[in-house]
Amino acid sequence: MTDKSPEEIRQERMPIYKKIVRYMWIALGAALVGGILVFLILSFSDLPDTQELENPRSELATEIYASNGDVLGRFYIENRVPVSFNELSPELVNALIATEDERYYKHAGIDLEALGRVLVKTAILRKKDSGGGSTITQQLAKLLFTKQPSSNFVKRVIQKLKEWIIAVRLERKYTKEEIIAMYLNKFDFLYEGDGIKAASENYFGKEQDSLKIEEAAILVGMLKNPSLYNPISHKENALRRREVVLSQMVNNNLLTEVQYDSLRQLPLAMEAFKRSSHNKGPAPYFRGELSKTVSNILQREENFKPDGTPYNIYRDGLKIYTTIDPVIQEKMEEAAMAHMAKLQETWYKHWEGRDPWEYKDYETTKIELEARKKTKTRMIRNTDRYKAISERYIGESKQALLDAIKGLQLRGVDIDRMMEAEKDKDYLDQLVDRNLISESMRKEYKAAMRDSTWQVLKRQYELMLPEVDTVFNTPVKMQVFTYENEEMQKDTVMSPMDSLIYHHNFLQIGSLAVDPLTGYVKGWVGGINYRYFKYDHTNSRRQVGSTFKPFVYATAIAKQGFSPCFEVYDLPQTIFPNEGNFQLLEEWTPANSDGKYSGDLLTLKEGLAKSKNTVSVFLMKQLSDTEPVRDLVHNMGIDKTAQYPNGRYVVPRQPSICLGATDLSVYEMTGAYTTFANNGIYTEPTFITRIEDRNGRVLYTEDHAELRALDERANYVMVEMLRYAGRPGLWEIKSDMGGKTGTTNDYVDGWFIGVTPTLVVGTWVGGEDRWIRFRSIQYGQGAYMAKPFFKEFMKGLEAAAEAGETDYDPSRRFTLPRGDLGIELDCDKYHNRVDTEGDIRPTDPFDEFGSGPGGFGDESFDPVPETDTTQQGQPGGGG
Repeated sequence: MTDKSPEEIRQERMPIYKKIVRYMWIALGAALVGGILVFLILSFSDLPDTQELENPRSELATEIYASNGDVLGRFYIENRVPVSFNELSPELVNALIATEDERYYKHAGIDLEALGRVLVKTAILRKKDSGGGSTITQQLAKLLFTKQPSSNFVKRVIQKLKEWIIAVRLERKYTKEEIIAMYLNKFDFLYEGDGIKAASENYFGKEQDSLKIEEAAILVGMLKNPSLYNPISHKENALRRREVVLSQMVNNNLLTEVQYDSLRQLPLAMEAFKRSSHNKGPAPYFRGELSKTVSNILQREENFKPDGTPYNIYRDGLKIYTTIDPVIQEKMEEAAMAHMAKLQETWYKHWEGRDPWEYKDYETTKIELEARKKTKTRMIRNTDRYKAISERYIGESKQALLDAIKGLQLRGVDIDRMMEAEKDKDYLDQLVDRNLISESMRKEYKAAMRDSTWQVLKRQYELMLPEVDTVFNTPVKMQVFTYENEEMQKDTVMSPMDSLIYHHNFLQIGSLAVDPLTGYVKGWVGGINYRYFKYDHTNSRRQVGSTFKPFVYATAIAKQGFSPCFEVYDLPQTIFPNEGNFQLLEEWTPANSDGKYSGDLLTLKEGLAKSKNTVSVFLMKQLSDTEPVRDLVHNMGIDKTAQYPNGRYVVPRQPSICLGATDLSVYEMTGAYTTFANNGIYTEPTFITRIEDRNGRVLYTEDHAELRALDERANYVMVEMLRYAGRPGLWEIKSDMGGKTGTTNDYVDGWFIGVTPTLVVGTWVGGEDRWIRFRSIQYGQGAYMAKPFFKEFMKGLEAAAEAGETDYDPSRRFTLPRGDLGIELDCDKYHNRVDTEGDIRPTDPFDEFGSGPGGFGDESFDPVPETDTTQQGQPGGGG
């Protein structure tokens, strides 16, 4: 026990106290200096510079607009479309500030009071839920410039300090309102909801400025953790978080207690939730084609950004204005689904008990059977399943061989060829002789087979094949396409191979609707379902059959003045060797599509309506050459100089073109038929009006060509003939219309192209493979496969016009040219003249049109010079 008094003890300890106080001041000073140094160092570290702050990086979606201003869809990596503060819902802004940053308008980026609260509650009182200390500006800084929050404490502290600095800088660069808009536009709400606009559309099916208070509260609640408080995956959490948001709005006098009590009891209504997808929405096939076209446009140097780099359609927030009419598009899609579902049901009944992949009749060739087998192999190799197996077995050796032999291709077919070449030394030479491979490919194959790596690859490939066979023939759970429900898919169990065949057994459709006066594409259907069938059939070339015949008739009328009433016997017509300028080496006598001849006299308009091959061949004989027809279609937008890789012309120099023995696309054929609906003037189809950058600067405007292809009088004669040919079966349609069906050999392709004064609709229907077809003309003709679609579509469009939903006018009529047509359309009058005057086709009155006997003049036919040799004539397509 000490004898010292408390005062003496205090005096003895005083130096120690002074040291402690001094050290504390030193520590505090060091901390302050250290803090200042840390901030100074961080300020000069890898923080964003002024330019980055003024132009923060953000992936912005490109929006696609329909002709009426509606948004058709978006191209995006992140489905983000920015909205300005003035466009934001006040409910959203109020809920955001009340919940995330009550003193938002009182701080300069860092809320010291909130930080103090968090420090006291967390560090001293040890409370788990102490609230957040981050301001809205700090959260924006984190979204913009912190790629991934670190799990390391020290690193995360450094990240946090950087976010503070960035937040202060953001407050200097932007207004409070701009920061709120940037934050809501940048936040990822999950399920393709990048930014508040996409989130509102996805979760509630409406624009963000139309959100109700309880809906706004759900989205604001997700800002704390979009996964944990997601109304789709965690409904109870989302409801509790919504209640917190509403409570905070009450605390900040933004809601009354009565409103709060009412809103908190509302159920979570998420019936409108629809995850955004490139596969969904109107005109998916059109949007797929649009992305390719726009990407090509943006690669042109004149359309580059000011910095000399090309725009990115998926990142740069462009605006693409298109010609698509939403009502026409909707009616086309509805008609396509209704018609194709019925047609598919008929197809299944037609093939009941038979397999089109194995079916053989007297016309089935060995080559076709081999093609079916190769198609199955190709289908397998195009799947992700096969690619994964292939990479595991032969990925390494394949790459080694590619590195060793420059220019070599190593697809499955290339490996098969080399393996076959090891068995048959003449095999590669035979492929060269058949133009299946080039001489350079043969040399590359030979070099690869001499390389030691080839033996390794071959062994691995042979080991791989049994696994491929097992995987593709083992049933598994999967989803497949179906017409049976609105989702157009169903759960089932089948092998991957059966799934591939199942989907290839569906008939497809390609259809285009074009305004003939402007060339604007108003509607676009490329297939039956974009999710399962990505291939767009509006641009695939298929044999056109009798839809080509109107071009032959139009040429004969324009060149030789034929009347629709001129009569031809339905008897075999032969083009002989050395006849005219056809340069055939042997006789060519094509039959009618049914193989029969009536022997009757048919008028030209009857011959066109009945698709009689005999009449088309007769007209071709009168022309004595294919070039007048090829010149006409060239001026109607079908490039007569276009060639296949083997040098064969797309529109061949063969008389068989009069029967439609040429492969053309729906896009080309519909464009050509606009000539008939537009008084003989071809207008190039177009589907883009302009492209703007995110700031509204115009990057591109579409120019399209017009060309007088047919004299308007000859054209009107063709309109009359198309009316006669196309109207049967379409009496319910009120519009003035005409059209032509087309059917090809073996009923592989069915066509119908309908024309009205303000809309031309071209339609093809068929299978992706030639053997997916009907076996009889009853079902396989264009009148059954394609024409009913046109009927359904036009009925729907006319109903919409009556309801005032579209500006399409069914009362419009084709224009009759002024003056004398020079050709008699009244068959009674025509035949009376024939009885008294004989054949009246070549008459002198046509000379006033500058054509010589019987024609309308050659000003419409501007031949394109060609240098190739004339090709041999071959049998043409069906009727």
